Amino acid sequence: MDAFLDQEQSGGFMNRNLTLEATRLTEFSALYASRYMGKGDDDLCYRASDEAMWKLLEKIDVDGEIVIGASNRDLYIYDGKKAGSGEGPKAEIAAKPLEGKRTCAFGGNNAISVIAFGSSGSFMRVPPCMMNKIAVGPDAKGVIDINESPSINIKRVARAKKKYIEDITVCVLDREINWPLVEDIRKTGARIKFITDGDISAVISTAIENSSIDMMMGIGGAKEAVIAAAGLKCLDGEMQARVFYNDYFEKTVAANLGMGNPDKIYKTRDLAQGDDILIAITGVTDGVLLPGVKYFSGGAKTHSIVIRQKTHTIRFIDAVHRFDYKPIF
Repeated sequence: MDAFLDQEQSGGFMNRNLTLEATRLTEFSALYASRYMGKGDDDLCYRASDEAMWKLLEKIDVDGEIVIGASNRDLYIYDGKKAGSGEGPKAEIAAKPLEGKRTCAFGGNNAISVIAFGSSGSFMRVPPCMMNKIAVGPDAKGVIDINESPSINIKRVARAKKKYIEDITVCVLDREINWPLVEDIRKTGARIKFITDGDISAVISTAIENSSIDMMMGIGGAKEAVIAAAGLKCLDGEMQARVFYNDYFEKTVAANLGMGNPDKIYKTRDLAQGDDILIAITGVTDGVLLPGVKYFSGGAKTHSIVIRQKTHTIRFIDAVHRFDYKPIF
């Protein structure tokens, strides 16, 4: 027991106080965003969550920099902005106050609030581009290859997980750009779980015990890939990603990012390079990883997951918020 407590409380970059603060950040952001669920204004949903997260983030005792945030400087949490009180350890921050703003605005599934903290050099800095991704949990680590066909990857994962191909569930973002991939997956006989938003939670779900998701495949955001890789690294999962381009400008972006190689494959260790990462996620609407915010008379209940890389600790946190005692709206 003493050895366990020493490990949990030991110096390093992270500590138990930051674990709690990270959870409060995503809870606060999720509560604000969920107030506007289904009201049809995705910008309002995102700005509410962005402002809520920032109100707490600017007070946390870290000397932080947001390296994965919004590209729009009209928001509070954007790339390159300093964060925290300036006291405490230096920290890199990757944050998405609301992933799935359109989903939240139209009452759909899989909207989350997420933030990751790491020491200097933890997160790959990427522009707002797209990436082709494939991700699995620890039980299929080492068998995937983004250069191979979906058929080969699905067969390898099924073999590693000791499942029939027909029992494998692949999560794919429901986008027109992913339709050719969908057809290839269907030909294998594998099942498909479509999500309209939220590929961060879909990627991380592949590494959660008893999850219904076996693999995540398809094209989605590059910034989301970095945050998802941070979560997978904490859980010993694996991701491979490559910048997606279909015109000269996009290829130039890919080449600049890949030091002249537009087809460079980025692995988990490239996207999330630190060795002491903490990631917190709170559900905004019901999704593949977490339930959404549930309201009751005088308050609400939130569901979160917090993962620390160094100790491989996974905490599922259900919190009851009483607005009569601590109003937030």
